[in-house]
Amino acid sequence: MARCEHQTLCFEVSRHAIEAGYSQPTLPKRLAAAQPSGRAPSSTRSRAGERDGDASQPPLDSTFAAPLVLPGDELAWNPKYPPQSLRSWTGAKYRNPVTSQRRTIYVVPPPKVDESVAFVSSWAQPTGVKDRVTAPAMEEVLAYLQAFYHGLEVKLMRTSDLHFDTWDKRARTKRTQPHNLAAVSLEIGSEAVRIRTRPSHDGVFSGQLNLNDLLDVAMSILPEDAYALVMLVDHDLYEDEEDDFCCGRAYGGSRVAVVSMARYHPLLDRRQGVKREHAWPASHCKTYIDRCCNEESAKVQPKKRQRKGAITAEDTAHRKESPETAIGDAVAAYRSHSTEAGDKTMDALLSALWLGRVCKTASHELGHCFGLDHCVYYACIMQGTAGLSEDARQPPYLCPVDMAKLLKATGVSEREWVEAMLGFCERYEEAEGDGLFAAFAAWLRVRFRQTEVV
Repeated sequence: MARCEHQTLCFEVSRHAIEAGYSQPTLPKRLAAAQPSGRAPSSTRSRAGERDGDASQPPLDSTFAAPLVLPGDELAWNPKYPPQSLRSWTGAKYRNPVTSQRRTIYVVPPPKVDESVAFVSSWAQPTGVKDRVTAPAMEEVLAYLQAFYHGLEVKLMRTSDLHFDTWDKRARTKRTQPHNLAAVSLEIGSEAVRIRTRPSHDGVFSGQLNLNDLLDVAMSILPEDAYALVMLVDHDLYEDEEDDFCCGRAYGGSRVAVVSMARYHPLLDRRQGVKREHAWPASHCKTYIDRCCNEESAKVQPKKRQRKGAITAEDTAHRKESPETAIGDAVAAYRSHSTEAGDKTMDALLSALWLGRVCKTASHELGHCFGLDHCVYYACIMQGTAGLSEDARQPPYLCPVDMAKLLKATGVSEREWVEAMLGFCERYEEAEGDGLFAAFAAWLRVRFRQTEVV
Protein backbone atom coordinates (compact mmCIF):
# COMPACT_ATOMS: atom_id res chain seq x y z
CA MET A 1 0.00 0.00 0.00
CA ALA A 2 1.29 3.47 -0.92
CA ARG A 3 2.43 5.64 1.94
CA CYS A 4 -0.06 8.37 2.88
CA GLU A 5 1.30 11.87 2.31
CA HIS A 6 -1.17 13.57 4.69
CA GLN A 7 -1.64 16.34 2.15
CA THR A 8 -4.91 17.72 3.54
CA LEU A 9 -5.32 18.31 7.25
CA CYS A 10 -8.50 18.70 9.25
CA PHE A 11 -8.64 20.79 12.41
CA GLU A 12 -12.34 20.43 13.23
CA VAL A 13 -14.32 17.53 14.64
CA SER A 14 -15.10 14.64 12.32
CA ARG A 15 -18.56 14.16 10.90
CA HIS A 16 -18.94 11.20 13.26
CA ALA A 17 -18.91 13.66 16.16
CA ILE A 18 -22.24 15.06 14.97
CA GLU A 19 -23.72 11.57 14.74
CA ALA A 20 -22.42 10.74 18.23
CA GLY A 21 -23.92 13.91 19.71
CA TYR A 22 -20.68 15.72 20.53
CA SER A 23 -20.47 19.44 19.90
CA GLN A 24 -17.29 21.34 20.64
CA PRO A 25 -17.91 24.20 23.10
CA THR A 26 -18.31 27.49 21.27
CA LEU A 27 -15.37 29.85 20.91
CA PRO A 28 -16.67 32.25 23.61
CA LYS A 29 -17.08 29.33 26.00
CA ARG A 30 -13.58 28.07 25.25
CA LEU A 31 -12.10 31.52 25.80
CA ALA A 32 -14.07 31.93 29.02
CA ALA A 33 -12.91 28.52 30.25
CA ALA A 34 -9.28 29.68 30.12
CA GLN A 35 -9.95 32.85 32.14
CA PRO A 36 -9.72 33.03 35.96
CA SER A 37 -12.99 35.00 36.00
CA GLY A 38 -14.82 32.40 33.95
CA ARG A 39 -15.95 35.14 31.55
CA ALA A 40 -15.01 35.53 27.94
CA PRO A 41 -13.08 38.65 26.91
CA SER A 42 -15.16 41.41 25.38
CA SER A 43 -13.75 40.69 21.94
CA THR A 44 -13.39 37.13 20.68
CA ARG A 45 -11.74 37.98 17.40
CA SER A 46 -8.06 38.47 16.77
CA ARG A 47 -7.15 41.58 14.88
CA ALA A 48 -4.80 41.33 11.93
CA GLY A 49 -1.23 41.01 13.07
CA GLU A 50 -1.98 39.95 16.64
CA ARG A 51 -0.19 36.93 17.97
CA ASP A 52 -1.73 33.80 19.42
CA GLY A 53 -0.01 33.97 22.79
CA ASP A 54 -2.58 36.18 24.49
CA ALA A 55 -5.12 34.05 26.39
CA SER A 56 -7.82 36.61 25.56
CA GLN A 57 -7.37 35.95 21.84
CA PRO A 58 -8.81 32.99 19.96
CA PRO A 59 -6.25 30.18 19.50
CA LEU A 60 -5.63 29.22 15.91
CA ASP A 61 -7.37 26.01 14.84
CA SER A 62 -4.13 24.92 13.22
CA THR A 63 -2.37 25.11 16.60
CA PHE A 64 -5.12 23.84 18.88
CA ALA A 65 -7.44 21.63 16.85
CA ALA A 66 -10.80 20.30 17.96
CA PRO A 67 -11.12 16.74 19.28
CA LEU A 68 -11.41 14.34 16.35
CA VAL A 69 -14.17 12.18 17.93
CA LEU A 70 -13.77 9.22 15.60
CA PRO A 71 -15.88 6.06 15.91
CA GLY A 72 -15.09 4.33 19.17
CA ASP A 73 -13.39 7.35 20.75
CA GLU A 74 -14.10 8.30 24.35
CA LEU A 75 -16.11 11.40 23.43
CA ALA A 76 -18.11 9.35 20.93
CA TRP A 77 -19.18 7.11 23.82
CA ASN A 78 -19.67 9.95 26.27
CA PRO A 79 -20.29 13.10 24.20
CA LYS A 80 -21.84 15.06 27.08
CA TYR A 81 -18.90 14.70 29.46
CA PRO A 82 -18.91 17.83 31.64
CA PRO A 83 -16.20 20.41 30.89
CA GLN A 84 -13.79 21.67 33.55
CA SER A 85 -12.91 25.35 33.24
CA LEU A 86 -9.99 27.11 34.91
CA ARG A 87 -12.41 28.71 37.36
CA SER A 88 -14.06 25.43 38.33
CA TRP A 89 -10.63 23.77 38.68
CA THR A 90 -9.39 26.60 40.90
CA GLY A 91 -12.37 26.27 43.24
CA ALA A 92 -12.47 22.47 43.33
CA LYS A 93 -12.32 21.10 46.88
CA TYR A 94 -10.63 17.87 45.75
CA ARG A 95 -7.67 19.71 44.23
CA ASN A 96 -4.41 19.64 46.16
CA PRO A 97 -2.54 22.95 45.87
CA VAL A 98 1.21 23.00 45.36
CA THR A 99 2.88 24.26 48.54
CA SER A 100 6.42 25.06 49.63
CA GLN A 101 6.42 21.79 51.59
CA ARG A 102 4.98 19.69 48.77
CA ARG A 103 6.34 20.58 45.36
CA THR A 104 8.25 17.46 44.29
CA ILE A 105 7.05 14.88 41.76
CA TYR A 106 8.56 11.41 42.24
CA VAL A 107 9.02 8.90 39.44
CA VAL A 108 9.29 5.31 40.68
CA PRO A 109 11.08 2.82 38.36
CA PRO A 110 9.58 -0.65 37.80
CA PRO A 111 10.04 -2.99 40.79
CA LYS A 112 12.56 -5.79 40.50
CA VAL A 113 11.56 -9.46 40.53
CA ASP A 114 12.90 -11.85 43.19
CA GLU A 115 14.23 -15.24 42.14
CA SER A 116 11.42 -16.95 44.03
CA VAL A 117 8.95 -15.63 41.43
CA ALA A 118 11.35 -15.41 38.49
CA PHE A 119 8.61 -16.47 36.06
CA VAL A 120 6.88 -13.14 36.76
CA SER A 121 9.62 -11.52 34.68
CA SER A 122 8.36 -13.42 31.64
CA TRP A 123 4.93 -11.83 32.09
CA ALA A 124 6.41 -8.54 30.92
CA GLN A 125 7.22 -10.04 27.50
CA PRO A 126 4.26 -10.27 25.08
CA THR A 127 3.29 -13.80 24.11
CA GLY A 128 4.41 -14.81 20.64
CA VAL A 129 6.89 -11.91 20.38
CA LYS A 130 10.46 -13.14 20.09
CA ASP A 131 12.21 -9.91 19.16
CA ARG A 132 13.37 -7.62 21.91
CA VAL A 133 12.97 -3.86 21.84
CA THR A 134 14.85 -1.61 24.25
CA ALA A 135 12.37 -0.52 26.88
CA PRO A 136 12.10 3.17 27.81
CA ALA A 137 14.94 4.33 30.04
CA MET A 138 13.72 5.80 33.31
CA GLU A 139 16.17 8.69 32.96
CA GLU A 140 14.52 9.70 29.70
CA VAL A 141 10.99 9.48 31.12
CA LEU A 142 12.24 11.57 34.03
CA ALA A 143 13.73 14.20 31.70
CA TYR A 144 10.45 14.46 29.78
CA LEU A 145 8.41 14.94 32.95
CA GLN A 146 10.93 17.48 34.26
CA ALA A 147 10.25 19.53 31.14
CA PHE A 148 6.48 18.97 31.15
CA TYR A 149 6.17 19.94 34.83
CA HIS A 150 8.75 22.68 34.57
CA GLY A 151 8.79 24.83 37.68
CA LEU A 152 8.55 21.89 40.07
CA GLU A 153 11.20 19.40 41.13
CA VAL A 154 10.83 16.05 39.39
CA LYS A 155 13.17 13.27 40.47
CA LEU A 156 13.62 9.52 40.52
CA MET A 157 12.69 7.77 43.72
CA ARG A 158 15.39 5.21 44.36
CA THR A 159 13.69 2.12 45.74
CA SER A 160 16.30 -0.61 45.64
CA ASP A 161 14.28 -2.65 48.12
CA LEU A 162 11.07 -2.55 46.06
CA HIS A 163 10.68 -6.03 44.58
CA PHE A 164 8.17 -8.77 43.79
CA ASP A 165 8.29 -11.89 45.93
CA THR A 166 5.95 -14.76 46.81
CA TRP A 167 2.91 -13.81 48.85
CA ASP A 168 2.64 -17.17 50.54
CA LYS A 169 6.11 -17.67 51.99
CA ARG A 170 5.51 -21.44 52.14
CA ALA A 171 5.39 -21.41 48.34
CA ARG A 172 9.12 -20.76 48.26
CA THR A 173 9.68 -24.46 48.92
CA LYS A 174 7.27 -25.48 46.16
CA ARG A 175 7.21 -25.20 42.40
CA THR A 176 4.65 -22.44 42.09
CA GLN A 177 3.42 -22.20 38.51
CA PRO A 178 2.12 -18.99 36.88
CA HIS A 179 -1.26 -20.48 36.04
CA ASN A 180 -2.20 -21.19 39.65
CA LEU A 181 -0.62 -18.19 41.35
CA ALA A 182 -3.34 -15.93 42.75
CA ALA A 183 -1.10 -13.21 44.15
CA VAL A 184 2.45 -12.02 44.56
CA SER A 185 3.95 -9.79 47.19
CA LEU A 186 5.39 -6.37 46.46
CA GLU A 187 7.84 -5.77 49.25
CA ILE A 188 9.07 -2.40 50.45
CA GLY A 189 11.63 -2.99 53.15
CA SER A 190 9.82 -4.73 56.01
CA GLU A 191 6.38 -4.05 54.52
CA ALA A 192 4.63 -6.33 52.04
CA VAL A 193 1.55 -5.55 49.94
CA ARG A 194 -0.50 -8.32 48.33
CA ILE A 195 -0.79 -7.84 44.55
CA ARG A 196 -3.50 -9.92 42.92
CA THR A 197 -2.65 -11.58 39.62
CA ARG A 198 -4.48 -13.38 36.85
CA PRO A 199 -3.89 -14.67 33.30
CA SER A 200 -4.75 -11.99 30.76
CA HIS A 201 -8.17 -12.36 29.14
CA ASP A 202 -6.92 -11.73 25.61
CA GLY A 203 -3.71 -13.77 25.89
CA VAL A 204 -1.43 -10.89 24.87
CA PHE A 205 0.55 -11.41 28.10
CA SER A 206 0.84 -14.54 30.23
CA GLY A 207 -0.10 -12.78 33.43
CA GLN A 208 -1.37 -9.46 34.73
CA LEU A 209 -1.12 -7.51 37.98
CA ASN A 210 -3.97 -5.73 39.71
CA LEU A 211 -3.83 -1.96 39.23
CA ASN A 212 -5.69 -1.05 42.42
CA ASP A 213 -3.25 -3.02 44.55
CA LEU A 214 -0.32 -1.20 42.94
CA LEU A 215 -1.98 2.13 43.64
CA ASP A 216 -2.12 1.09 47.29
CA VAL A 217 1.65 0.57 47.13
CA ALA A 218 2.11 4.00 45.57
CA MET A 219 0.17 5.60 48.42
CA SER A 220 2.19 3.73 51.02
CA ILE A 221 5.54 4.96 49.66
CA LEU A 222 4.47 8.56 48.98
CA PRO A 223 7.15 10.76 50.63
CA GLU A 224 6.21 13.63 52.93
CA ASP A 225 7.60 16.25 50.54
CA ALA A 226 5.87 14.76 47.50
CA TYR A 227 3.27 16.68 45.59
CA ALA A 228 2.65 13.59 43.45
CA LEU A 229 4.14 10.21 42.60
CA VAL A 230 3.94 8.09 39.46
CA MET A 231 5.00 4.44 39.53
CA LEU A 232 5.99 2.79 36.26
CA VAL A 233 5.63 -0.96 35.82
CA ASP A 234 6.78 -3.37 33.13
CA HIS A 235 3.77 -5.63 33.49
CA ASP A 236 0.30 -5.64 32.01
CA LEU A 237 -2.43 -4.46 34.39
CA TYR A 238 -6.12 -5.04 34.99
CA GLU A 239 -8.45 -3.00 37.17
CA ASP A 240 -11.73 -4.95 37.23
CA GLU A 241 -12.46 -8.55 36.35
CA GLU A 242 -14.32 -7.36 33.25
CA ASP A 243 -11.28 -5.47 31.94
CA ASP A 244 -8.98 -6.85 29.29
CA PHE A 245 -6.26 -4.46 30.44
CA CYS A 246 -5.60 -0.96 31.74
CA CYS A 247 -2.60 1.20 30.86
CA GLY A 248 -2.74 3.58 33.78
CA ARG A 249 -4.78 5.21 36.47
CA ALA A 250 -4.44 8.05 38.94
CA TYR A 251 -5.96 8.62 42.34
CA GLY A 252 -5.83 12.35 41.88
CA GLY A 253 -6.94 13.25 45.37
CA SER A 254 -4.30 10.92 46.82
CA ARG A 255 -1.65 12.32 44.43
CA VAL A 256 -0.53 8.95 43.08
CA ALA A 257 -0.58 7.30 39.66
CA VAL A 258 0.50 3.99 38.14
CA VAL A 259 1.44 3.59 34.46
CA SER A 260 2.02 0.28 32.68
CA MET A 261 4.47 0.24 29.79
CA ALA A 262 3.41 -3.22 28.59
CA ARG A 263 0.66 -2.47 26.04
CA TYR A 264 2.71 0.31 24.46
CA HIS A 265 5.22 -2.26 23.19
CA PRO A 266 5.58 -1.33 19.48
CA LEU A 267 5.63 -4.95 18.30
CA LEU A 268 2.03 -5.28 19.50
CA ASP A 269 0.73 -2.52 17.23
CA ARG A 270 -0.62 -4.71 14.45
CA ARG A 271 -2.11 -7.15 16.91
CA GLN A 272 -3.87 -4.34 18.78
CA GLY A 273 -4.95 -2.34 15.73
CA VAL A 274 -2.74 0.70 16.37
CA LYS A 275 -2.22 2.68 13.15
CA ARG A 276 1.31 3.96 13.51
CA GLU A 277 1.18 5.87 10.23
CA HIS A 278 -1.66 8.05 11.52
CA ALA A 279 -0.57 8.62 15.08
CA TRP A 280 -0.39 12.27 16.17
CA PRO A 281 0.08 14.61 14.37
CA ALA A 282 -0.84 12.60 11.26
CA SER A 283 -4.12 11.79 13.00
CA HIS A 284 -5.33 15.10 11.55
CA CYS A 285 -5.00 13.71 8.00
CA LYS A 286 -8.38 14.25 6.32
CA THR A 287 -8.05 11.09 4.22
CA TYR A 288 -7.57 9.03 7.35
CA ILE A 289 -10.43 10.74 9.21
CA ASP A 290 -12.80 10.21 6.30
CA ARG A 291 -11.79 6.56 6.04
CA CYS A 292 -12.48 5.98 9.73
CA CYS A 293 -15.91 7.62 9.39
CA ASN A 294 -16.72 5.76 6.17
CA GLU A 295 -16.07 2.43 7.87
CA GLU A 296 -18.88 3.36 10.26
CA SER A 297 -21.17 4.77 7.58
CA ALA A 298 -22.98 1.51 6.87
CA LYS A 299 -25.41 2.73 9.49
CA VAL A 300 -28.13 5.17 8.44
CA GLN A 301 -26.87 8.63 9.22
CA PRO A 302 -29.54 10.93 10.64
CA LYS A 303 -29.67 14.41 9.25
CA LYS A 304 -28.78 17.05 11.79
CA ARG A 305 -29.28 20.74 11.47
CA GLN A 306 -26.00 22.55 11.42
CA ARG A 307 -25.87 25.52 13.73
CA LYS A 308 -25.42 28.92 12.14
CA GLY A 309 -21.82 29.82 11.49
CA ALA A 310 -20.53 26.29 12.08
CA ILE A 311 -17.56 25.04 10.09
CA THR A 312 -17.70 21.46 8.90
CA ALA A 313 -14.70 19.21 8.60
CA GLU A 314 -14.94 19.51 4.83
CA ASP A 315 -14.93 23.31 5.02
CA THR A 316 -11.92 23.32 7.28
CA ALA A 317 -10.00 20.97 5.04
CA HIS A 318 -10.02 23.58 2.29
CA ARG A 319 -9.77 26.62 4.52
CA LYS A 320 -6.69 28.74 3.93
CA GLU A 321 -4.45 29.05 6.96
CA SER A 322 -1.20 30.88 7.54
CA PRO A 323 1.69 29.29 5.57
CA GLU A 324 3.21 28.44 8.94
CA THR A 325 0.92 26.26 11.06
CA ALA A 326 1.89 24.37 14.18
CA ILE A 327 0.14 21.11 13.26
CA GLY A 328 1.16 21.44 9.60
CA ASP A 329 4.82 21.80 10.57
CA ALA A 330 4.46 18.90 12.97
CA VAL A 331 3.06 16.65 10.23
CA ALA A 332 5.95 17.57 7.90
CA ALA A 333 8.44 16.69 10.63
CA TYR A 334 6.60 13.45 11.38
CA ARG A 335 6.73 12.37 7.75
CA SER A 336 10.45 13.02 7.56
CA HIS A 337 10.97 10.85 10.66
CA SER A 338 8.64 8.07 9.59
CA THR A 339 9.04 4.72 11.30
CA GLU A 340 9.56 3.31 7.83
CA ALA A 341 12.59 5.47 7.00
CA GLY A 342 15.27 3.34 5.45
CA ASP A 343 18.64 3.86 7.12
CA LYS A 344 17.52 4.04 10.73
CA THR A 345 17.98 1.06 13.01
CA MET A 346 14.70 -0.59 13.83
CA ASP A 347 15.51 -0.89 17.52
CA ALA A 348 16.18 2.86 17.78
CA LEU A 349 12.92 3.64 16.00
CA LEU A 350 10.80 1.34 18.11
CA SER A 351 12.51 2.26 21.35
CA ALA A 352 11.83 5.97 20.79
CA LEU A 353 8.25 5.17 19.80
CA TRP A 354 7.79 3.23 23.03
CA LEU A 355 9.34 6.04 25.07
CA GLY A 356 7.04 8.66 23.57
CA ARG A 357 3.94 6.65 24.38
CA VAL A 358 4.96 6.14 28.00
CA CYS A 359 5.85 9.83 28.39
CA LYS A 360 2.44 10.91 27.10
CA THR A 361 0.54 8.63 29.45
CA ALA A 362 2.70 9.52 32.45
CA SER A 363 2.13 13.24 31.86
CA HIS A 364 -1.62 12.61 31.48
CA GLU A 365 -1.96 10.59 34.69
CA LEU A 366 0.10 13.10 36.67
CA GLY A 367 -2.21 15.78 35.29
CA HIS A 368 -5.03 14.09 37.21
CA CYS A 369 -2.92 14.43 40.37
CA PHE A 370 -3.03 18.19 39.73
CA GLY A 371 -6.81 17.98 39.61
CA LEU A 372 -7.09 18.22 35.81
CA ASP A 373 -10.14 16.39 34.52
CA HIS A 374 -10.56 14.92 31.05
CA CYS A 375 -10.64 17.65 28.42
CA VAL A 376 -13.60 18.21 26.08
CA TYR A 377 -12.54 21.58 24.68
CA TYR A 378 -9.76 20.66 22.24
CA ALA A 379 -7.51 17.84 21.12
CA CYS A 380 -5.37 17.70 24.26
CA ILE A 381 -3.14 15.35 26.23
CA MET A 382 -5.81 15.46 28.96
CA GLN A 383 -8.49 13.96 26.71
CA GLY A 384 -9.92 10.67 27.84
CA THR A 385 -9.17 7.68 25.62
CA ALA A 386 -11.23 4.59 24.92
CA GLY A 387 -8.41 2.47 23.51
CA LEU A 388 -4.86 2.29 22.26
CA SER A 389 -5.73 3.58 18.79
CA GLU A 390 -7.21 6.77 20.21
CA ASP A 391 -4.30 7.01 22.64
CA ALA A 392 -1.87 7.17 19.69
CA ARG A 393 -3.94 9.94 18.05
CA GLN A 394 -3.86 12.28 21.06
CA PRO A 395 -1.40 15.20 21.00
CA PRO A 396 1.34 15.52 23.63
CA TYR A 397 0.55 19.15 24.48
CA LEU A 398 -2.01 20.80 26.76
CA CYS A 399 -4.80 22.88 25.27
CA PRO A 400 -5.17 26.56 26.32
CA VAL A 401 -7.66 25.69 29.08
CA ASP A 402 -5.55 22.98 30.70
CA MET A 403 -2.35 24.92 30.12
CA ALA A 404 -3.82 27.77 32.18
CA LYS A 405 -4.41 25.32 35.04
CA LEU A 406 -0.91 23.85 34.89
CA LEU A 407 0.78 27.26 34.75
CA LYS A 408 -1.17 28.38 37.79
CA ALA A 409 0.00 25.27 39.65
CA THR A 410 3.66 25.44 38.62
CA GLY A 411 4.10 29.22 38.60
CA VAL A 412 5.85 29.42 35.23
CA SER A 413 4.83 31.10 31.97
CA GLU A 414 3.74 29.26 28.85
CA ARG A 415 6.83 30.52 27.06
CA GLU A 416 9.04 28.98 29.76
CA TRP A 417 7.11 25.71 29.43
CA VAL A 418 7.56 25.71 25.66
CA GLU A 419 11.29 26.34 26.01
CA ALA A 420 11.66 23.47 28.50
CA MET A 421 9.73 21.01 26.30
CA LEU A 422 11.60 22.13 23.19
CA GLY A 423 14.91 21.51 24.94
CA PHE A 424 13.90 17.89 25.52
CA CYS A 425 12.40 17.24 22.07
CA GLU A 426 15.32 18.71 20.15
CA ARG A 427 17.58 16.05 21.64
CA TYR A 428 15.63 13.47 19.64
CA GLU A 429 15.07 15.48 16.50
CA GLU A 430 18.21 14.39 14.69
CA ALA A 431 18.47 11.03 16.42
CA GLU A 432 17.44 7.70 14.98
CA GLY A 433 14.01 7.62 16.47
CA ASP A 434 10.29 7.79 15.90
CA GLY A 435 8.80 11.06 14.71
CA LEU A 436 6.78 12.03 17.80
CA PHE A 437 9.48 14.16 19.42
CA ALA A 438 10.50 15.73 16.09
CA ALA A 439 6.85 16.56 15.40
CA PHE A 440 6.38 17.95 18.89
CA ALA A 441 9.52 20.09 18.45
CA ALA A 442 8.10 21.53 15.21
CA TRP A 443 4.80 22.30 16.94
CA LEU A 444 6.63 23.91 19.87
CA ARG A 445 8.69 26.18 17.61
CA VAL A 446 5.57 27.64 16.07
CA ARG A 447 3.99 28.01 19.49
CA PHE A 448 7.16 29.71 20.74
CA ARG A 449 6.85 32.36 18.04
CA GLN A 450 3.15 32.75 18.78
CA THR A 451 3.87 33.48 22.43
CA GLU A 452 6.43 36.21 21.74
CA VAL A 453 5.69 39.38 23.63
CA VAL A 454 4.79 42.10 21.15
